[in-house]
Amino acid sequence: MKLHLLLTGNELMAGDIIDSNSAMIAEQIKDYGWRINKKVTVGDELDRLCSEINQLCDDADVLIINGGLGPTVDDLTAVALARVSGTEICEHPQALAHLTQWCKTRGFSLNASNYKQAMLPKGCDIIANERGSAVGIKLKHKNCLIFASPGVPSELRPMLSNEIIPTLDNLFPSDHIQTLRLGVFGLGESGIQEMVNSHLSDWPDDIELGFRASMPVLEVKLTTRGSNPEARLRQWTPRVTELLADHLLGELPISLPSATINALKANNLQLCTAESCTGGLIASQLTSVAGASQVYPGGIVSYSNQVKAQLLNVSEESLASDGAVSEHVVRQMALGAIKATGADIAIAVTGIAGPDGGSADKPVGTVWIAWGTAQELKAIKLQLPFDRTAFQSWVAALSLDLVRRQILDLPELPQLMKRFQR
Repeated sequence: MKLHLLLTGNELMAGDIIDSNSAMIAEQIKDYGWRINKKVTVGDELDRLCSEINQLCDDADVLIINGGLGPTVDDLTAVALARVSGTEICEHPQALAHLTQWCKTRGFSLNASNYKQAMLPKGCDIIANERGSAVGIKLKHKNCLIFASPGVPSELRPMLSNEIIPTLDNLFPSDHIQTLRLGVFGLGESGIQEMVNSHLSDWPDDIELGFRASMPVLEVKLTTRGSNPEARLRQWTPRVTELLADHLLGELPISLPSATINALKANNLQLCTAESCTGGLIASQLTSVAGASQVYPGGIVSYSNQVKAQLLNVSEESLASDGAVSEHVVRQMALGAIKATGADIAIAVTGIAGPDGGSADKPVGTVWIAWGTAQELKAIKLQLPFDRTAFQSWVAALSLDLVRRQILDLPELPQLMKRFQR
C-alpha cells in the first residue's frame, strides 16, 4: 500500500501549531507493516489544496487528509474534495444527524457556522467522530481511497483506531509487525548497543533492535514481522531483559514514578518526600500515577531554611555550620519527613539548581539526595551539569530510581549515576 498524507491549515504553515498528527498516524500504522510514503502540508487556499489532492492521488492507494473540516470559512477540505471529484456540496443526512445531536448534548443551538460541517461532497461516506462536531469524509478519487479527518488530535485518534485502520487492514493485508517496547533508566543507547554486541553476538537478522532517546526513560525496541512474530520475541525477550538487568523498568508505557509505586505496593511500603531544590516535582510525579495514594501519604516542600527547621526538624546548627546543601541537612530532612508522615521510606533532596547561588565548594548543579528508612538511610552527593529545569528533572528521576532499587534489593546505583557522583 502506498499511503500519502496531506496536512492543511495556515496555522501549520505559520508555525502557530506544531504538527503532531502525522507522528500519531505513523505510530498507529507501523505495526501493520505500512508507512507514510509522502507528506505534504498546504495552507488554506482552495486552488492549492485541489492541486495537491489531484497530484497525491495520481500515485497513491490511500490519501489521508488531516484538517480543514471545521465550521469557519477557512476550512476548505469538503469543498476541495467536491471540486476534484466533480460532485457538488450538499447536505449529508448522517452528518446533520450527528451535528444536531452533538449540539443538543452540549446545549448549543445549531447555527449557520456549525451547519457548514453537514455540507459534504455528494455521495461520500462519513467517518464517525465520537468526540467532535465534524464527521470525517471517505470517498474514492482516481482509484485512490481518501480519508479526510479533523485536525484535532483527540478526534483523529479514535477515527484512526475505530474506522480508518480497520478499513485499510481489510483492503491491504500485510505481515503484521510485532514490537516489544522496554523502558530503561540509567543506560544510554551506545552502552546498550555495546552490551548487545558483546554478549548477544548471535543477534538474529529478523529482529530489529532500535532505540528512542527520551528523558528520563530510554525506549528499547525489538521489532520483527512474519507469520508468528510473537514467538520470535518470546524467544529473545528473556535474553534482552537479563542483559538490561536492574536498569529495566518494564514494558512501556512505564515511568519511573509508576515503577517505584509498583515496587512500594508489592512490598506494602509507604513513601514520603522532603524536597527543596525540586520544589515538589517528585511529589507531583508520584501523584500523577493513579493509585499513588495507597503508598504515598504526602511530602513537604521545604524551600527555605526556616521551613526546614520548623516542619522537618532540621537543626539550626547544621544549617548554619554545614549549609542547606549538605549531607547532615538532607539526612535530617528525610528523618523529619518520616516522622511527620509516618511513612516507611523517605526521599529528601537539597541542591543548587542555578543559574545562580553556587560557590567554589558547592557549585551550581550540586545536590544531596537521601533515601531509605530511618534505620537504613543512605545519602549521596552528585554534580549534575544541566540547566535549572533539566537539573530538577534529573534529581527527581535519580531519586525515584534509588528508592526503587532499595525496595527491590537491586544494585544501589545505576551506571549513569556513577559519572555524577562526587
